[in-house]
Amino acid sequence: MIVRIMGEGQWRLADEQLDQLNAVDTELEKAVSAGDEDGFRTSFDALLTFVRSGQKVPDDELHDSDAILPPGDSTLAEMRELISGDGLIAG
Repeated sequence: MIVRIMGEGQWRLADEQLDQLNAVDTELEKAVSAGDEDGFRTSFDALLTFVRSGQKVPDDELHDSDAILPPGDSTLAEMRELISGDGLIAG
């Protein structure tokens, strides 16, 4: 699975990491839905950290992204506009 963080690049995550990724994304969705600023920041930071723990795709390689995450400085208000009932990561 390839995940892009806007403004940073792409990371490759193993397929077996998808359940963990979805669990972190679910926590983010809950915080955003509740309007919980602290929970949002904690969950979003955890999601970005998890993705960054994957294998960085070299900048000179371009792959279709399976998921695209907003930049790390996104706000709760911006996230509300982006997040769907499935979170940021579909699946």
